[in-house]
Amino acid sequence: MEAHEIDYQIYGEEMQFVEIELDPQEGVVAEAGSFMMMDDGIKMETIFGDGSSKNKGFLDSILGAGKRILTGESLFMTAFYNNLNGKRKVSFASPYPGKIIPIDLTAFNGKFICQKDAFLCAAKGVSIGIEFSKRLGRGLFGGEGFIMQKLEGNGKAFVHAGGTMVRKELKAGEVLRVDTGCIIGFTQNVDYDIEFVGGIRNTVFGGEGLFFAKLQGPGTVYIQSLPFSRLAGRVLASAPKGGGKDKGEGSILGGLGDLLDGDNRF
Repeated sequence: MEAHEIDYQIYGEEMQFVEIELDPQEGVVAEAGSFMMMDDGIKMETIFGDGSSKNKGFLDSILGAGKRILTGESLFMTAFYNNLNGKRKVSFASPYPGKIIPIDLTAFNGKFICQKDAFLCAAKGVSIGIEFSKRLGRGLFGGEGFIMQKLEGNGKAFVHAGGTMVRKELKAGEVLRVDTGCIIGFTQNVDYDIEFVGGIRNTVFGGEGLFFAKLQGPGTVYIQSLPFSRLAGRVLASAPKGGGKDKGEGSILGGLGDLLDGDNRF
């Protein structure tokens, strides 16, 4: 199925949203829970899988939904259509602080591989599937397991990243080592594997995990500075524990420091 040609505008800095302009009969599919707002006249429809084919049968739809379960996503996606004359707009928001990245699949030979929770929305006709790792080490220690998402087609898709995004263009044979959680996605020609950090001190005391992700060109790689798992881990580490006492934000005065700086909640 040919993907719909959509226009878009990304707004914001730390908490971004993407506004997509739909011509009559154009549509966009989005991850459940990412919807923000839409103009009057746009029809919303909940679908199995990604709805990338017009003539999918029931069993094909079930298969598509089953693939989404393997990536940890919802059984359903949401499609938005402009059924009226004239242009209409619909917006989707990033789920946590970071950047929304437009991916033109035609520029990447019709395929882009990304981490399981990176996809936000895409033009109707783009296929959102799964990519299995063929390497045991990558599957066991690569952070994303055996399964990643793949976006296929000839339209535009949007993925989101935590913190700041960096795009790297790798030449043939060029190697980039990355924390496994910091990968957003990469083009299909990039060779992705994991590599042991090495050294007893690095392994035991380094605090960076046991493995790097090894990305070898040629191809394009997108990296994020703050994976959601890292953000959530630090929030949990700072949460009150044992009777509601907090860490005093690093102050040696603890709760007394809170009284002095104006935080007088009890």
